[in-house]
Amino acid sequence: MHLLPALAATLSPPVMQARTWLEGVNFPPERPLLNLSQAAPVAPPPPELQDAMRDALRDPATHLYGPVLGLPELRDALARNIRNHYGGQIAANQIAITSGCNQAFCAAIASLAGPGDAVILPTPWYFNHAMWLQMQGIDATTLPCGSDMLPDPDLAATLITPATRAIVLVTPNNPTGVEYPPALIAAFRDLARTRGLALIIDETYRDFHSQDGAPHTLFTDPDWDDTLIHLYSFSKSFRLTGHRVGALATNPARLAQIEKFLDTVTICPTALGQRAALWGLEHLGDWLAGERLEILHRRAALQDGFAHLSEWGLKGCGAYFGYVAHPFAMDAAELAQKLVTTASLLVLPGSMFTPTDDPKGARHLRIAFANADCDGIAELTQRLGKLDL
Repeated sequence: MHLLPALAATLSPPVMQARTWLEGVNFPPERPLLNLSQAAPVAPPPPELQDAMRDALRDPATHLYGPVLGLPELRDALARNIRNHYGGQIAANQIAITSGCNQAFCAAIASLAGPGDAVILPTPWYFNHAMWLQMQGIDATTLPCGSDMLPDPDLAATLITPATRAIVLVTPNNPTGVEYPPALIAAFRDLARTRGLALIIDETYRDFHSQDGAPHTLFTDPDWDDTLIHLYSFSKSFRLTGHRVGALATNPARLAQIEKFLDTVTICPTALGQRAALWGLEHLGDWLAGERLEILHRRAALQDGFAHLSEWGLKGCGAYFGYVAHPFAMDAAELAQKLVTTASLLVLPGSMFTPTDDPKGARHLRIAFANADCDGIAELTQRLGKLDL
């Protein structure tokens, strides 16, 4: 059987791999499984949004192909939302709706780079970004973050070569949870602009940022779209993960090329998911604000819990994530599997977010607390404190 070598060499989906660790394991009633592996809410959309989706199903247009770049009314509503959130100017013709934010990233890369080109990724990285680059024969140039889990634009500048096409940032970050300061984001924009690169910023978790108001000022630059490619997701904000609705903002000329990619891959985003996202933008502002406060409470609970675990180190915490340095001699991949049977905990090892030759991955774990309330987080830290491995 012939397989494309670049695809065969790409790592397997980490979350799916971690789920296999649960096979055949029986969890005692007094210590049920805490699944902290995936950054996706398992609760359904709020009831009023479910009602709106049922109404949309009765509209014959919901079941037809739609525009490749998304419903015009959703593109317009998201442009208005971005203007309100960040300030500055953005129009509907600078936005594409995609089948999830992963597809938005793939579409952006398809317009920028191909085999033999390079894209700079801070490490630890979001594994699907690295996977897509590897599949396409694009070099993922690693930019190691410092002990504060922040990437350094000066270090990034030394990594740029004639093959480099873009720099990628994820903020709030997956896997570390760290929120990049506005000045740091602006510095990366300036670097990318000066060197003729694109700056791709994935803000999937924007709506759970701890800062009130705009997390950066990039959209206030009237020429933002000459450098910035902005990615967003409705999946986490409105609990629409299974409906796959994301978005991409850039200049109209690039969108004309991205349209070719999207038409070839999915033809159009799902109409039901888009209508749900539109209804959410128009009606769920207060509900989403409450969701954000709950996530901030969980963040505080995780910080408080690890403050009492002196041998552990909470390196980053925000959005849905905590990134922790563990105190054991074993590799994080081995530790993560042992935690399933010894503590009924499912978390991901840092090695799933780093290149195979990066020793830092072996020292860290990612905790995704989207589906753990404050009591569950307290239970997590209590179990970690009792470990005897």
